[in-house]
Amino acid sequence: MAAPPILLLQDIRLGFGTTPLLAGATLSVSPGERLALIGRNGSGKSTLLKIAAGLAQPDGGSRFVQPGATLRYLEQEPDLSAYANVLTYVEAGLAPGDDPYRAHYLLEQLGLTGEEQPANLSGGEARRAALARALAPLPDILLLDEPTNHLDLPAIEWLEGEIGAMRSALVLISHDRRFLSSMTREMVWLDRGTTRRLARGFAHFETWRDEVLEQEEREAHKLDRQIAREEDWMRYGVTARRKRNVRRVAELAGLRQQRRERRAAQGGVRMAAAEGEASGTLVIAAEGIGKSYNGRAVVRDFSTRVIRGDRVGIVGPNGAGKTTLLSMLTGVLAPDEGEVRLGTNLEMVTLDQKREALDGALGVAETLTGKRGDQVWVNGQPRHVIGYMKDFLFLPEQARTPVSALSGGERGRLLLARAFATPSNLLVLDEPTNDLDLETLDLLQEQIADYAGTVIVVSHDRDFLDRVCTNVIAWEGEGRWQDYPGGYSDMVAQRGHGVRARAEAGKPAATTPKPAAKPDAAPARKKLSFKDQHELDTLPAKMRKLEAEAARLREILADPGLYTRDRARFDKASELLARSEASLAEAEERWLELEMLREDAAG
Repeated sequence: MAAPPILLLQDIRLGFGTTPLLAGATLSVSPGERLALIGRNGSGKSTLLKIAAGLAQPDGGSRFVQPGATLRYLEQEPDLSAYANVLTYVEAGLAPGDDPYRAHYLLEQLGLTGEEQPANLSGGEARRAALARALAPLPDILLLDEPTNHLDLPAIEWLEGEIGAMRSALVLISHDRRFLSSMTREMVWLDRGTTRRLARGFAHFETWRDEVLEQEEREAHKLDRQIAREEDWMRYGVTARRKRNVRRVAELAGLRQQRRERRAAQGGVRMAAAEGEASGTLVIAAEGIGKSYNGRAVVRDFSTRVIRGDRVGIVGPNGAGKTTLLSMLTGVLAPDEGEVRLGTNLEMVTLDQKREALDGALGVAETLTGKRGDQVWVNGQPRHVIGYMKDFLFLPEQARTPVSALSGGERGRLLLARAFATPSNLLVLDEPTNDLDLETLDLLQEQIADYAGTVIVVSHDRDFLDRVCTNVIAWEGEGRWQDYPGGYSDMVAQRGHGVRARAEAGKPAATTPKPAAKPDAAPARKKLSFKDQHELDTLPAKMRKLEAEAARLREILADPGLYTRDRARFDKASELLARSEASLAEAEERWLELEMLREDAAG
């Protein structure tokens, strides 16, 4: 027999405007239960969690918490302004008899000292302080709203171990699939104001959701057919028994009302990246690059090559220099030493993690159109901005909503909408998964998989990295970075551990060391011949000449009247451009082959 609930919400109703946000939602939490609260952005998950925490009042329904049960809630935007410092704030969440040392321990694990002043905290630091306050008393019930936001990979993996060792019941909202799968054992799906529950792990969510929606479609089809039959009877049926007829008319009115009140499942996000011309085969070549700040090496002697079609992930703890490395690889920041060479014909679009590219004063439609009319150009075709907004789950009435009034998830979708409307062959994504719901994440992953260009992504989302990356560049400590083939799990398998915190980077991996190979067992390295070395030395100049020639021909062909004015010149320039681009691609392939041979020979 199941234990009685220590937290129970029944028939919770709450409305904003004409459409109810919550329409009879329920939530039952028994001791030790681990629940994932799942739903789209804007479905009311955070609101339901606030009601469970007693911080918001519904329009109707009931809330019960077992007397004596302790409950702690992690909100997305905590307020520390009433406290002298972070330690005081965390200790204020302790109950009599709780261990005061635990506050110090949690703050240290989350990268805080406790002496920080609330006025000087960043959003991420305030969130980590709030997480320490929620975990410190070892409560009976933990209500966590996006606890992994602003945490790096070492902190996320530490948090998994910390919560896993606790006996608290848990209700968790998160976009991190790996975290949801490891932390929860049952699901509560909030959809169109009501809740459904399944006593299975998060790995079964998508199959369950699809089955529910397919059943709804079948029932809706049956309802429509029944209404059609009743309408046909009203027009052509026998009217001998007036009493029966009145009843059937009333039944038909009820069916029509049922159809009007039926809340259809919200449409999905439709993403299609506007792809530019193909880039050269070699997209980025970095040779021995380095960067230091105040005497500390952020990047040290790093070399890599990014080939067209690669999906490169960059991982490391906060402060390791991921964004610095990304900026150097994309030519935004010059290295202190070494060289970065960008390939030909690159059209780069960047999605920054701080959403700084958005102007808070502009409306949604103005942001997408650039304040130029009411159309968005996608893949060379005009789209009305309202229709394009709907593809990313924005309502028509949000067209003039200022960006500053949007939620974090809505701003993330707006950035994606703008990025995918811009022609590109290189997508640079810095923490693209922040604040996105699971269905939008699925579609983003599919879009990246179908994208014909190259993708570089910085992310702390392990599942996302596994799904999209062909190779991962990982921080090894003291400014050293290493390129691993495969996704995040492949990287862990190769190096024996995940991403470590900066303070632990120098520690050896907790794996059994392999015996060193004997000197005479090493394969002989092939050396560059004189001819190969000469070719390697002269290829860069040849590639620059071919790039300049291709640019000159593109400029000629850019003349819109050339085709009608001088057809022969147009055909000749087109032929020469095709030859130049083919020669350039061949030269890049040969240069890459010789460079790899040179590195192998150097050992």
